[in-house]
Amino acid sequence: MAATSRRGFLAGVAASGVASSAAAAQGETSVYFGGPILTMEDGRPRAEAVTVRGGRIIAVGTRDEALAAAGAKARRVDLQGRTMLPGFVDAHGHVSFVGLQAMSANLLPAPDGEGNSIADLQRIARQWLAANKTFVDRYGVLIGFGYDDSQVREQRHPTRTDLDAISTDIPILFIHQSGHLGAANSKALAAAGVTAQTPDPEGGVFRRETGGRQPNGVMEETAFMAVMGKMLARLDLEASLAMIGAGVKLYSRFGYTTCQDGKSSVMGVKALQLAAAKGLLAADVVSYPDVLTATEVVKPPLLSRAYSNRFRVGGVKLSIDGSPQGKTAWLSQPYFIPPEGQGAAYAGYPAVPVDQCLAAIDKAYANNWQILVHANGDAAIDVLIAGVREAARKHGGGDRRPVLIHGQTAREDQLDALKALGIIPSFFPMHTFYWGDWHRDSVLGPVRADHISPCGSAWRRGMIFTTHHDAPVANPDSMRVLSATVTRRTRSGDILGPNERVPVEVALKAMTLWAAYQHFEEATKGSIAVGKLADFAFLDADPTAVAPDRLASVKVVETLKEGATIWRA
Repeated sequence: MAATSRRGFLAGVAASGVASSAAAAQGETSVYFGGPILTMEDGRPRAEAVTVRGGRIIAVGTRDEALAAAGAKARRVDLQGRTMLPGFVDAHGHVSFVGLQAMSANLLPAPDGEGNSIADLQRIARQWLAANKTFVDRYGVLIGFGYDDSQVREQRHPTRTDLDAISTDIPILFIHQSGHLGAANSKALAAAGVTAQTPDPEGGVFRRETGGRQPNGVMEETAFMAVMGKMLARLDLEASLAMIGAGVKLYSRFGYTTCQDGKSSVMGVKALQLAAAKGLLAADVVSYPDVLTATEVVKPPLLSRAYSNRFRVGGVKLSIDGSPQGKTAWLSQPYFIPPEGQGAAYAGYPAVPVDQCLAAIDKAYANNWQILVHANGDAAIDVLIAGVREAARKHGGGDRRPVLIHGQTAREDQLDALKALGIIPSFFPMHTFYWGDWHRDSVLGPVRADHISPCGSAWRRGMIFTTHHDAPVANPDSMRVLSATVTRRTRSGDILGPNERVPVEVALKAMTLWAAYQHFEEATKGSIAVGKLADFAFLDADPTAVAPDRLASVKVVETLKEGATIWRA
């Protein structure tokens, strides 16, 4: 988004939030009928009609039943064949960071962008510079988001030299699609104080030029986070609010009525709180601040199961390791093909020392906080399991609903342990489409790759699991999440691990009712049932009736929050 349009955008987001609140407050009664209605309720999976009053569902059943509950003056809404579902609940994402993506140069490869080679990345960045002079003059930085070394023609990261060819006058930061790595030009490295004498931080790497200590511009994990933090510190409050507004708007376009902001900073929580107070949140936003750096904001009234102006803090987030596609996730066995500069035994590394991880989990249990734990590699998952087992023994289990985020390489024995400990796995099956071929051929090899995001294995064990998009790592595209969970088809057309597929009805529950349960919101969200919020997504086709390979092409045509439209195609 160009900086020159930000004020107009903020006004539009504010108007949307006010309209939603006003519609609910008016107590309007509406009856919806005329299309498939998928409730996610086992006792009545389908209905003919739904009645809404004051932002809540008051009747679900036949058309006659719904009309009788509504009264003669109710508004009648003919779905005209569209499919009605509960609004999607974001099991894991970074809604504020999605806004950063919207304000940055789009470096994503096909099908979401044009960043298919190093030359493409340079061209896109130059075009963005020319079109966003006001932004660059104000903030003094160029940020590009979404390049993917596994998809560019050269099969490598862009380097400092590649970025210097764009400009040596302003700092340039390219963010890898995983959000765990990046590349900087010489100006950005200098601005961040990174030199040949700078050591690698614990849990991170500054990659070096061959045969020397000079950074080549590519950064991993904590090294990248430190440089990115200094670049983002150039943005002001207006930019932060615009990012939040852009993120919520993009989520609602894909039918999400509840958004997550995972691993929020203290300043990020304060910006979300301000956005909420200003009426900028058209959908609910639940934040999980960083357990290592941001627990000062994890307290009432922000820490609550109830939303205030559509915002609340739900618990805390811990990241144990990094990215499998970026080859920084911590595995128990070596990578199939190690990354540049690493030997055959390389298996990734923890992003945080193990003793700190265990202490963080213990702290969450001691304070009765729900904790979400990013662990991609199975070695990292072992740490989560050990930490929860000991914390539950020490503090008692209770209903804390700890969550494994991603769990890409979870083993069968680990799934058994997750079930026994009550840890909810939130999987990222979109990996099978975006990086499935890369996982098979380079990251894990064909045997381990078949079992990434093991939804099928969890389902057969009778486990509740959720699925997510991890936006902005991928677009918050609900239908792409659904498609990947059901088909596991890769970019090349391969089916990666057919035994880990699940039926579409199960996949929908993982995005609605089970995701609401993960957030302790199953009493008000996740299904179309009397008493719940009127949060809905309307689709142009019934996902249970189309061929599985067509699921990704199904479109969200309207999103309603508490009975009011917050997005319409």
